[in-house]
Amino acid sequence: MWNNSNKRVSPKMESLLSKYIKVASVVTAYWVISISMVFMNKYLLSSDDLKLDAPLFVTWFQCIVTFLLCILLSLGSQFVPKYVSFPGVKIELKLLRATLPLSIIFVCMITFNNLCLKYIGVAFYFVGRSLTTVFNVVFTYFMLQQTTSGKALACCGIIIAGFFMGVDQEGASGTLSIVGVIYGVLASASVALNAIYTKKVLPLVDNNVWRLTYYNNINASILFIPLMIMFGEVGEVVRFPLLSSITFWNWMIMSGVFGFAIGYVTGLQIQVTSPLTHNISGTAKACAQTILACIYYHDIKTNLWWVSNMVVLFGSAGYTEVKRREMNQQHNITIAEAKKQNEILISLEDSKQPLLEDETRKAEKK
Repeated sequence: MWNNSNKRVSPKMESLLSKYIKVASVVTAYWVISISMVFMNKYLLSSDDLKLDAPLFVTWFQCIVTFLLCILLSLGSQFVPKYVSFPGVKIELKLLRATLPLSIIFVCMITFNNLCLKYIGVAFYFVGRSLTTVFNVVFTYFMLQQTTSGKALACCGIIIAGFFMGVDQEGASGTLSIVGVIYGVLASASVALNAIYTKKVLPLVDNNVWRLTYYNNINASILFIPLMIMFGEVGEVVRFPLLSSITFWNWMIMSGVFGFAIGYVTGLQIQVTSPLTHNISGTAKACAQTILACIYYHDIKTNLWWVSNMVVLFGSAGYTEVKRREMNQQHNITIAEAKKQNEILISLEDSKQPLLEDETRKAEKK
């Protein structure tokens, strides 16, 4: 291959360049889809243009869109498997029942996420939901009996300090919503629980994330119906003046598509990079999202408000780095133990060799 200056580019260089382009494209897609989805949901949940007070209905509709997309992609994989790769899906009552506990947590997670976003600004959304790591440590200890190192706990302490500082400074800015903060804490707890239960339930669907997404959204679509009736959202939706607006439904469909797409690009980002890089990318994305929100909504924040964001970012990044080192250390220990075991087996084989040779000689003499 030749470049514009007529210098030959080696296949290895071309391969490395294509890899960099692929990684950059995937990370960019993750950032664009994730940030766009947050702004889109904020518009649907608390925009002065819409004035639709039905967060459960919005969330339910997004689950319906995800469910329909799973069916469409499954059909696409059957008719054009060369271009579409998606597992076959069908409704199995046994799996619906088996995934129901996870689906209940999933409903709580997406509901509290959207309710948090409804009552707080996009700029504060990152700090408002920053306790996920802390709850993950707590639930891992009480539910899985797994302990966490002192360094990781120290990072959790930094995150908690940043969270309370952020709440204090959000109040100083005059934009604090206690209800929004409570929903943010509940959302953080739900996200942590969802991660733990997902690991338990995944083997039931052959460790296929898309099949789990399919069953989760079927259950969620059913679970949301009594909730919408209970909280009076059916009447709110029926009386909504823009119910026949094509623009409104376009926004609703787009939010559902982006909600589905974020699951895909998240998995793709982990695949082309690593779980650690994905966490770093997510942290950096949250920082960019905060800055964009302040610019877009013309939010004016105090210096300490920005410091609180940096404290949470520092604690989150520190926790990720500590866990990375611990994983590497555990990996090295596992490799060392495997090598030692292998050496023992080799020495045992070597010790048996003289005995086998003696037996062979005796057999030959006879």
